[in-house]
Amino acid sequence: MGRYRPPIPKSSPYITREGYAALQDELKAIWKRRDLVTRALTAAAAEGDRSENAEYIYRKKELREIDRRIRYLQKRVPDLKVVSEMPSDTSRVFFGAWVTLEDEDGVEVTFRIVGADEFDPAKGWISMDSPMATALMKKSLDDEVRVETPNGKICYTVIGVDYNEP
Repeated sequence: MGRYRPPIPKSSPYITREGYAALQDELKAIWKRRDLVTRALTAAAAEGDRSENAEYIYRKKELREIDRRIRYLQKRVPDLKVVSEMPSDTSRVFFGAWVTLEDEDGVEVTFRIVGADEFDPAKGWISMDSPMATALMKKSLDDEVRVETPNGKICYTVIGVDYNEP
């Protein structure tokens, strides 16, 4: 049996203006961090035997992770398309929308549909590639949405669509 795994499908290239700025800030900050780690690595390497030098081994691993993230960001950022304009039909759900849903029990939840590089469940931001966002796209007020979850299908009703932060 081989270890072949099919490649992960590419995520959507769309991002909000704020998300794009955050990625650029991260890239600048990570370059500064890399400089500090490189200096610490040089100092650790100068201490002698590297095979038993925990500081040297730790800094090498840290540098490897920083370089991995830099490579990813340098490859990803130029391909991103910043979406800063609201859609012509603001009554329907599109990228960047704040959507308020109500489930069958009357519990309300609010999500914002953002790019794959900026989703944050703590803020209520979901990726436009997620099953929830895919089901919500092009829906309008009072539309029903069925979403497949690990616990089964859940039915929501769209009770609010807004493009300004609530």
